[in-house]
Amino acid sequence: MTGRDDMLTIRLESPRLVLRPLEMQDAPRIETLADDPAIAMNLLTMPHPYPPGAAEEFITRVRESLAAGEGYVLAITLKPDDDLIGIIGLHPHKEPQHRKAELGYWLGIPYWNGGYITEAARCMLELGFRSLGLNRIYASHFIDNPASGRVMQKLGMTYEGTLRQHWYRGDRYRDTAYYGILREDYEQLARSE
Repeated sequence: MTGRDDMLTIRLESPRLVLRPLEMQDAPRIETLADDPAIAMNLLTMPHPYPPGAAEEFITRVRESLAAGEGYVLAITLKPDDDLIGIIGLHPHKEPQHRKAELGYWLGIPYWNGGYITEAARCMLELGFRSLGLNRIYASHFIDNPASGRVMQKLGMTYEGTLRQHWYRGDRYRDTAYYGILREDYEQLARSE
């Protein structure tokens, strides 16, 4: 990857995964995987039931954002068959001088507990710090989803606090834990591996 002009051709690889831009042909798979209440309840804005046609609108939005260099939402696919299993993204702060972005992700339930999100998120940290020049990447999770917090810990992110009843989701207020990693932390971890 060399610049924003080729963001729509970005391809990040790990031992088991390829992260790539979403395509319209991914829409049925997204709708199938996302239409599960267990996924929707762990995400702030995921509708449930997942409406027909919503995936096409989502793909159009994230491709426009990717082309403009304003957001980096990618399909998580399994090698070698390019089977879409989830979505991951870096969402930069609107004011670029802050050089920070929020990491977000979801994974289809059949693929939970396989280490796929940790593997994909490592690719996104590398993209953020090495290619995009970010200084900080942060992420959050509802505290009743501790598996997401374990992913953040495996990435070397530091727990920064819990905001009590921070979001309203699923007919109740939800406590939200925040984690972050700085470029210097990331570089130190990379040197120690």
